[in-house]
Amino acid sequence: MRVSGVTIPRDKQVGTALTYVYGIGPTTATKILTQAHIDPSIRVKDLSGQQEDAIRTIIEKEYTTEGELRRTVSANIKRLKDIKAYRGVRHIKRLPVRGQRTKTNSRTVRGNKRNVAPSGKKPAAQKT
Repeated sequence: MRVSGVTIPRDKQVGTALTYVYGIGPTTATKILTQAHIDPSIRVKDLSGQQEDAIRTIIEKEYTTEGELRRTVSANIKRLKDIKAYRGVRHIKRLPVRGQRTKTNSRTVRGNKRNVAPSGKKPAAQKT
């Protein structure tokens, strides 16, 4: 089954499989399935064509997903960078944007640069 240009896995439960689409998380997937009157625990391969179409139409009408959502997010970040807002500057410098501390942590953003020098006493030099 394809939704928003993404092939969702056939062997997973529908509630989980829908989360493979960018912009649909577990909560949104549950809302979509409730609206379409489909049990979230049913497998994707067991869905009828009518149920697939119901899911597809709900997603296309009510939710922004995949390419359009990615474009919107990147445009918002670009706007922040262009006006030199604080958050935009943080994006430019590749630092945490949402107020996290940077003295320690933030390794995923700053890169895994740990100090090379080991801590503690150095072993005494041996005389020969």
